[in-house]
Amino acid sequence: MKKLLAALLLSLSAVLVSAQEAPDSAPFFAANLIDPDEKPVAMTAYRGKPLVVNFWARWCPPCRAEIPELNEFRKHHGGKIEVLGIAVEDTSEADGVKAFARDFPIRYPVFLAGGSAGTRLMRTLGNPTGGLPYTLFIDRRGRVVGHKIGLLRQRDLDAVAPRLLAP
Repeated sequence: MKKLLAALLLSLSAVLVSAQEAPDSAPFFAANLIDPDEKPVAMTAYRGKPLVVNFWARWCPPCRAEIPELNEFRKHHGGKIEVLGIAVEDTSEADGVKAFARDFPIRYPVFLAGGSAGTRLMRTLGNPTGGLPYTLFIDRRGRVVGHKIGLLRQRDLDAVAPRLLAP
């Protein structure tokens, strides 16, 4: 029983620490990215929705590995939580990203942030190393309720879903 209580307190303190250290989502909502058809899209269009924002690249094996789980998570939540893929690749690679998203397949909206611009955006959103993959979790109020550098697993998504869906 003591071990269970200690684990619960440790996890609660981890949640509180992550909330205190959470990056500001303002740079994300201020961003104008391009879709694979090279049309500009303002990320303000996603304000007010619970979001899983996944920064990735085609050449990144862990990024590829998490795509099926992100597809399934989006499908499971049936429009209550939106998943967005932000390709950190040069905007000149839009055709390649579009073909990859179609062929892999990726079943959620994908945008391009540009190579260096995408890395700068990730850094302002709590990823100081610029490593991929990087995932940011934003609730409907626009608060970052978690973020993760590295391979995202189903258990990570399941753990954050209640915080994303909280009123």
